[in-house]
Amino acid sequence: MVTLLGWFLITTGSVAIAQPSSNGDIPIEQELNTLIHSELDPDNIPANKVSQFVHAYLQVIALIDRREGELQGAEAESESVQIEKEIEAEALAIIEQAGLTRQEYLQLLGLANTDPEFGERVALQVQEAAS
Repeated sequence: MVTLLGWFLITTGSVAIAQPSSNGDIPIEQELNTLIHSELDPDNIPANKVSQFVHAYLQVIALIDRREGELQGAEAESESVQIEKEIEAEALAIIEQAGLTRQEYLQLLGLANTDPEFGERVALQVQEAAS
């Protein structure tokens, strides 16, 4: 299973999509394809679900921005892994507080990156929330 941090790094372009997760599980590309090709119809996603996603997305991006220097400055691999786990736990808490499951969040994130119309819908809400 891909880690949450792996997904977030994909969305910011920091990781090659075909790399396996750090623990050697399913390559990110395979999980991305599985989640995107699930029975999710972008036209039937309620506005409140998109709002929950945008709220969580902005908070998760802020979390990653805050902790990025700490992660890059880790001297040992064990320290880096520990920081990644902390970031993932914090991100999951943010996602759940927004009213989404991990799977819902990842599906919406994948859809926003692959479906142009849904991506535009999300981008507009992100812009509105940022202003």
